[in-house]
Amino acid sequence: MHFPRLDEAKVKITPIEKGGSDRKFYRVRSGRDQTLILVKYNLEREENRHYVQIAEFLAAHAIRAPKIYFHDAAEGLIWIEDLGKTDLWSFRDEPWLVRRALYESALDEVAKLHALPLSAADPISHDLPAEFDATLYRWEQGYFFENCLGRVFGTNADESAALAQLPALGQIAERLDQLPRVLVHRDFQSQNIIIRNGAAHLIDFQGMRPGLAEYDIASLLYDPYVSLTHTERQELLEYYRRRRELAGQPVNPDYLELVRLCAIQRLMQALGAYGFLSLVKGHRAFLAHVPAAIASLAKLLQDTDGLAPLAAHLNSLDVSAATRLE
Repeated sequence: MHFPRLDEAKVKITPIEKGGSDRKFYRVRSGRDQTLILVKYNLEREENRHYVQIAEFLAAHAIRAPKIYFHDAAEGLIWIEDLGKTDLWSFRDEPWLVRRALYESALDEVAKLHALPLSAADPISHDLPAEFDATLYRWEQGYFFENCLGRVFGTNADESAALAQLPALGQIAERLDQLPRVLVHRDFQSQNIIIRNGAAHLIDFQGMRPGLAEYDIASLLYDPYVSLTHTERQELLEYYRRRRELAGQPVNPDYLELVRLCAIQRLMQALGAYGFLSLVKGHRAFLAHVPAAIASLAKLLQDTDGLAPLAAHLNSLDVSAATRLE
């Protein structure tokens, strides 16, 4: 990839705040229309090392993502294409006709990833994190009980342990584990989708691994950062289904149920992350998203056999307590 020529006399470097990532991002500007992004990553975190290999893999399969200009593995530095500041989240208040087209573009891109055979990733398989399996699903659940119910809400340890041992949670993990895997983004939400010239581009894909397509769909459609109505969510679920069918790759007959189960997993993971990032790492802004995520999770749990006790516990929480911790 050709590295853009910069006029050193005009270079301006601006830090970019990027969620709870342990990476640091800088926008490097040389003139009005010439910019790129510099990423400084933590050498101790394994998945950060693999960003470049995954980006090049996505490019090879015509999946939109930032171009890689240069990588200094020894220093943990990556120079990448600047796709701009406008993510899908930025359109959250636009009319549905505007947002729907952008969501469909995002689903088009991730569908390309889901359609690839796992063997396509053989050349970079050693660069991918551990696949989704029952152990990882159970870890997500435990992450929620420890960092959300425990740290954020101070749920009694005995009560939390009893809820964590509900048989239905283990059954969800086992059921999802038994399904065939595809390649998934792993953190497919509105702030990890950049919109450029009306088209979606994927970012923060270093967690890509074998998993379930429904997990990515659930991550986008039950994103706590954005409010979607039931009708809007159903339209997008149907759009993804039709797209896969037209490509000759129909979804699982239990597609809608699997999205629901994956949404439970994803929201538990997100709530665990909000608690950990806020109260351990000091990024307290994430606490603002706890109430919306709790409400979505409670609704999904109360519609799932065997999980009514956990739903009742969530509905009993004073969710405003989370925002008071900010």
